[in-house]
Amino acid sequence: MDWLTVALLLLFGLVFLAAEVIFIPGTTVVGLLGFALLAAGVWFAYRDLGSGTGHVLLASSVVVAGLLVYVGLRPKNLARVALNDVNSGHVRDARLPDVQPGTTGRTLSALRPAGTVLFAENRREVTTRGEFVAAGTEVRVLRIEQNRIVVESVA
Repeated sequence: MDWLTVALLLLFGLVFLAAEVIFIPGTTVVGLLGFALLAAGVWFAYRDLGSGTGHVLLASSVVVAGLLVYVGLRPKNLARVALNDVNSGHVRDARLPDVQPGTTGRTLSALRPAGTVLFAENRREVTTRGEFVAAGTEVRVLRIEQNRIVVESVA
């Protein structure tokens, strides 16, 4: 192989390593391909261009790859691609109901046997034990069964 092939292998190896470290961190495939191209370029340099040239290319490849890793892993560069936003949202846990047994509310729809009830300012889907309850009727929570609120008419 001639010197141009060795130079292209080293160049593309360094470009792929730079892409892995700086532009698309975490993909691994591009970095491994870059490392393989660098290793092939250094091996061909030793084989075809002699050990003196091989030593020089090996040392320069290690130095340039080390600089790329150093530049890519600086905290300033990592902050550009890192997720810095904090998610402060929350989900109501159905296992810890906010409507306790004995709470009263008013039906917004007819319960046949399921429907919607307004507890204070919270709308909840509820069910009865089988009876029908008209809209606008006051109901009381009997129990919470897993993810169902069971109510009965207060009247």
